[in-house]
Amino acid sequence: MSLAAQRAGSTAHRMAAAARVVDRVARERRALDDALSAERIDAAERPAVQALAYGTIRWWPRLERYLAHLLERPGGLVPVVRALLGVGLHQLEHSNHPAYAVVDEAVEATRVLRAPRAAALVNAVLRRFLREPRVQDELQARFAHPTWLIDALRADWPADFERILDANNEPPPMWLRVNRRRTTADEYLQALQAAGFQAARCERAPDALRLLAAVGVDELPGFQDGLVSVQDAAAQLTAPLLDLGEGMRVLDACAAPGGKACQILEHARVDLLALDVAAERLEPLRENLARLSLHASVLAGDALDPSAWWDGRRFERILLDAPCSATGVIRRHPDIKLLRRPADIDALARRQGALLDALWPLLAPGGRLLYATCSVLRAENDAVVDEFLARTHSARRAPLPGLGDLSGLSILPGEAGMDGFHYACLEQRQA
Repeated sequence: MSLAAQRAGSTAHRMAAAARVVDRVARERRALDDALSAERIDAAERPAVQALAYGTIRWWPRLERYLAHLLERPGGLVPVVRALLGVGLHQLEHSNHPAYAVVDEAVEATRVLRAPRAAALVNAVLRRFLREPRVQDELQARFAHPTWLIDALRADWPADFERILDANNEPPPMWLRVNRRRTTADEYLQALQAAGFQAARCERAPDALRLLAAVGVDELPGFQDGLVSVQDAAAQLTAPLLDLGEGMRVLDACAAPGGKACQILEHARVDLLALDVAAERLEPLRENLARLSLHASVLAGDALDPSAWWDGRRFERILLDAPCSATGVIRRHPDIKLLRRPADIDALARRQGALLDALWPLLAPGGRLLYATCSVLRAENDAVVDEFLARTHSARRAPLPGLGDLSGLSILPGEAGMDGFHYACLEQRQA
């Protein structure tokens, strides 16, 4: 077999593997990382398959509109062949591969997928895409987001929604959090530069460094020794906004996988209880605590049912990093575009409100609760907090440290290179 044929065969197998992953996400509504884990892929091939799958899912709402125009019967396709067409369209639009090679490899991939009868259709659809103008006059095609989410963002952020949508389609940067107990951001920046990495400081998060190119964590100087962790700069605002004091009793109510819990302990020597409802998700938290030489009480428990785990001692600080739609981190998790539905937002808002109700009695007089989400939808942020305040007379808004009188902060995706995040500070009135 010639070298060209071997490369084509390998590429066809990668496209087929990516199509199976995309199909699991689009049709079965499985998380993208779970769908990738379910695919048996050689270690050498995994990065290429992952890039294909992530790219296709990132642009899937647009690719769906393309297929609706290119296919005479859009609903009549075998699902995995539809996914393969999406992979092919993504390659034609976003890769530097020659168009003829992408088409040929997609055709070959139908055989890998044991759907050889679809070869002629795949060939015809992809070649038609190359000949005809691309549909961009529809919002879903223009922004590559589901229409309901475009509408929601436009309603909440009329002056910013286009910028949010465009930022969601950009690859995310790699942010590091320097362990201030062990070193400083300036010292670690010098270590990175000495190792040949380029990075930059963040004005809004003092321990944050942004790598100009992502690398594996094992390549980072001192990672295994606990000098640094991976965490977006927006998430790194958590510990400063909690306004921690030495010896405080602190609850991280939805702690897994532990990035914010570890940051809290890096900032102050506090008595921290790290709680999460999913016991299996606490193992990475324990591993990070060990790597960073930090200590916390780690407990599996439902924040909605404190009676099952609370010892009756109140907390001076509570972090509620509430389960949410994750619409602020779509650039990191593009499958959110496919997995979320409009009805999910109302259900999540009800749960967020219930969590606030359940945790509020655990806060000491004069204590503070920091409400955080990685959502940019007001229904999960301002609306949840306002409704909680309306029914809870012992609660009031409190200013966020360092931000003047501001009690709530929304960070939009891409702002200063950060993910989308929302923070609100609530204070227990003293009797």
